[in-house]
Amino acid sequence: MATTRLTALARTDEPHTALRRFLALDAVVTGANGLAYLAAAGPLGRFLGVDTGLLRALGAFLTVFAALVAVLALGARPAALPVRAVVEANLAWSGLSLLALVAWLSPTGPGAVWTVLQAGTVAGFAVLQHLALKARHEGATAP
Repeated sequence: MATTRLTALARTDEPHTALRRFLALDAVVTGANGLAYLAAAGPLGRFLGVDTGLLRALGAFLTVFAALVAVLALGARPAALPVRAVVEANLAWSGLSLLALVAWLSPTGPGAVWTVLQAGTVAGFAVLQHLALKARHEGATAP
């Protein structure tokens, strides 16, 4: 993805702002997902075909993760190491979601679709965050 496309997606040509926006979007979507899993584990578990205990545990994890990502997004210049950790965690989540789908989960049809969609969304966050971090680094080292 060219830097031009990245800045169009972030609606800014400032790499720090683009990175913060992608982190904030991740925090909002992840937090909403985590809170939904916590608040509606029973109905969602039945609909998705996933154990309610698992959904509650995932909801708690996602809510804490979202809060940490939000703290990063609030910084004027998020540090590279924690952003890389977020990117790697997002990639791990995506991969583990797909692995769980084929290896041990037995979701309903909507649950299988949801698993693939959320894995793709989280992988997309990782790519956008990585590209924004890379653009920020390239901008800092430009002559």
